[in-house]
Amino acid sequence: MEIEFLFKAWKTSRNLYLEYFDKFTLEQLNKIPQGFNNNLIWNIGHVIVAQQALIYKGTSLSGHIPDELFDMYKPGTKPTKVVSKSEIEELRGLLTSVIEKTEEDFYNGNFKIYNERKTGTGFHLSSLMDAFEFNNYHEGLHLGHMMCIKKFI
Repeated sequence: MEIEFLFKAWKTSRNLYLEYFDKFTLEQLNKIPQGFNNNLIWNIGHVIVAQQALIYKGTSLSGHIPDELFDMYKPGTKPTKVVSKSEIEELRGLLTSVIEKTEEDFYNGNFKIYNERKTGTGFHLSSLMDAFEFNNYHEGLHLGHMMCIKKFI
């Protein structure tokens, strides 16, 4: 089934994101290298928020993250403060917990509709499957950004 592959790819991507917590210090996660407008931890927070927006807001359901987190990492934002160790641990936990909740919601049939829309980058999303596929593409882009950032910290 296609959705099983999408979930598998998503979990693999998120495991790569998790490695950043073990390989980089709090200071390194927060560092914005010269020439960049964000940092490693912002990219992690952003992919969590973007997935919640793509899947949950797209289906008119409440997501599984606090509103203040959404506001900090939604598209169009950039880091405005140093992220604390406790906030970093929260993001670390959310990287995997939102996958579990999304899978559960999917297999329980909680996603009934999808509000067709165009992303900020011009991708047309007409279905929940489109949103899942775009989410994986989007997370791959941000992983690439992080690979660039880590060379300068």
